[in-house]
Amino acid sequence: MGYSRARVRGVEDLTPNLRRLTFDVDDLPGLGLPGVADEAVGIYFPFESQRSTPDMECRDGTWAYYDADPAPDGRNYSIRTADPAAGTVVVDFVIHAAGPATTWAQRTEPGHEVVMTHARSWFTPPDGTDRLVLAADLAGLPALARIIEELPSADGVTVVAEVPAPTDLAYLPDREVETVTLIGGNGRTPSRLAETVASLDLPTARDTAAYCWFAGEASESRAVRKHLRSELRWSRDSCDVIGYWRQDSERWTRRYSERGAELFAVYRQALADGKTEKQASEEFDEALERAGL
Repeated sequence: MGYSRARVRGVEDLTPNLRRLTFDVDDLPGLGLPGVADEAVGIYFPFESQRSTPDMECRDGTWAYYDADPAPDGRNYSIRTADPAAGTVVVDFVIHAAGPATTWAQRTEPGHEVVMTHARSWFTPPDGTDRLVLAADLAGLPALARIIEELPSADGVTVVAEVPAPTDLAYLPDREVETVTLIGGNGRTPSRLAETVASLDLPTARDTAAYCWFAGEASESRAVRKHLRSELRWSRDSCDVIGYWRQDSERWTRRYSERGAELFAVYRQALADGKTEKQASEEFDEALERAGL
């Protein structure tokens, strides 16, 4: 996995809930960005009293904080835009009530440094897709916005966006797509994202080439995956459903710490059996659900 330091070049508030940071990236090619509309990187933040995140260490080709105690906090963030010629990336941060990423994003200023690594992406509609559903809450909004911008055609596209305030909707690009907007959710009120996706008039697997990309809270993503895979009988290739965050993260983390090694072994075994990462991830999530997680 590629690794690079990145310095804050500029800070801009887009809405009360979204703050844009522009970074100069020392080794942008080395990050290995996949060039897909929902590409993301892990960003590791400085400790509260510091302006710069410590360096990572490479072992067996993988960059990480192996022996650091404590290790810097890291979170995955979508790349809103990347400019290889200028060596810059733009990342739009969701401002929450608390959390290490939010705290840092609110206090940072030009010259502060972070570490970026572990680039990845999910958005892979199969060739010939003629029905496209894109759904996200506020955490997924930056990736959703870029996907909408880069769509070759708006035909057959439905967007479902759940945001805390109507002002956040102005963030989405102006394209002629069918749009369903929900105000609420996002940890403030119960989410209606999954039930809204389930209420859409969607085909069964045999009727058309359809694809759904979903980015939101983990329990909502699980409900959407079940609807698409079990009820509509869509194939794995017909959906990428990603849990970007958890409503009850502290409780979940405590419970996962008790059985994490056992449950993650399901994921490792699936890969060892030659299954794809998507199939392994699905089996891992099923194991989590069986364990009440």
